[in-house]
Amino acid sequence: MKSIQRRLSLGLISVMVIVGLVLAQTSLWLFEMGLQRYLESGLRNDSENLLVALVRGPTGVQLDEQRLSPAYQRPFSGHYFRIDFADTHWRSRSLWDQELPQLPQAGLKGNLQLGPEGQKLLVLRSDYKRFGQSISISVAQDYTPVRESFRLMRQIGLVLGLAALLLILILQRVTVRRALRPLETARNQIAQLQQGQRSQLDTQVPVELEPLVAQINHLLAHTEDSLKRSRNALGNLGHALKTPLAVLLSVASSEQLKDHPHLSKLLREQLEQVQKRLNRELNRARLAGETLPGALFDCDGELPGLLATLNMIHGEHLDLSYRVRPGLQLPWDREDVLELLGNLLDNGCKWADAEIVLSISETPEGFQLAVEDDGPGIPESQRDQVFSRGTRLDEQTDGHGLGLGIVRDIVEVWGGVLLLQESELGGLKVVIDLPRRQG
Repeated sequence: MKSIQRRLSLGLISVMVIVGLVLAQTSLWLFEMGLQRYLESGLRNDSENLLVALVRGPTGVQLDEQRLSPAYQRPFSGHYFRIDFADTHWRSRSLWDQELPQLPQAGLKGNLQLGPEGQKLLVLRSDYKRFGQSISISVAQDYTPVRESFRLMRQIGLVLGLAALLLILILQRVTVRRALRPLETARNQIAQLQQGQRSQLDTQVPVELEPLVAQINHLLAHTEDSLKRSRNALGNLGHALKTPLAVLLSVASSEQLKDHPHLSKLLREQLEQVQKRLNRELNRARLAGETLPGALFDCDGELPGLLATLNMIHGEHLDLSYRVRPGLQLPWDREDVLELLGNLLDNGCKWADAEIVLSISETPEGFQLAVEDDGPGIPESQRDQVFSRGTRLDEQTDGHGLGLGIVRDIVEVWGGVLLLQESELGGLKVVIDLPRRQG
């Protein structure tokens, strides 16, 4: 969500800067052109006044200085003129010892420098016919004060523009954050779904999100319903098969098969294997119980019920205990952890004489799970053979077979390590090191 806000902010900044620069440059250019047109109008008026000040005298064309503006008399006053006709020219006293350059053709020209202070002049040349001869009048005005005012205005405009851009960005960030708040809420609720803290998303969302939320809730309801139906179907199938299995076991041990001892033994062995697998799947369904999809494993809430269920299955003579830090939560799906611990503890209950201990602790790399019992254990010489490549644990001795096979598969999927050690209680100690789950 932060990356979306960052991209939107960067995009808005880029657009605002580009558009602002284009508008600023265009506005400044239009303002300067308009100002020059205004000044050109004043210069043209001065040029026409100078034309009127040209009169006939005893010696020919003369300039009536009484009609001239006083600004043309003060040195470097900022107002200048030059009159060219025949082979001579006149210039204003305000030029002092400077010469106003004659433009090559009629029109307006700017940025001409004059005087010791480097005045920027805006010069207008106009050509006339007067007293039967061609006269060229160039009038100039100091453009420096206007340019300084223009520069000051540009700086003020830049500061105001930056302030406006900053204000727009702040408002945009607030607006985007408010607009994305429903998405952030939905993201948090999806995280709660993953942790099993809720069963569906809130439906009070903006219109744009209603189809997405409706589809997610529909998928969650469908998934939960499918899990319930599968669990119920498994339980119904197991209970439906219990009676036929019991009948077949009774027939396999009956007098009718005394004459076929090999067949009777084979039937009993196979039926007992089916019954064990059936009981195991029924126990898994009982251990899973009802839970929210994606719920994580809360040790304080789950372990007492798990141990109590195993006590009911294997007998109250067993002492099942656990050592876990209060409040510890394993970052894996609840049912997967139940299957892992259920098989480990079930395996220990089958071989223990009286005591089974479960330990769960955090390590710098992740978590360590250990289940130990006071049973006969597995000789060290056979432990490598139990997990050797190509050997399935299902084919090992009953009790240390199918359960450890399921555990091994889960541990491999999670990227963990499973070790068989000797327990201080005298039996087997199964140690599992699991890396910390990312994301």
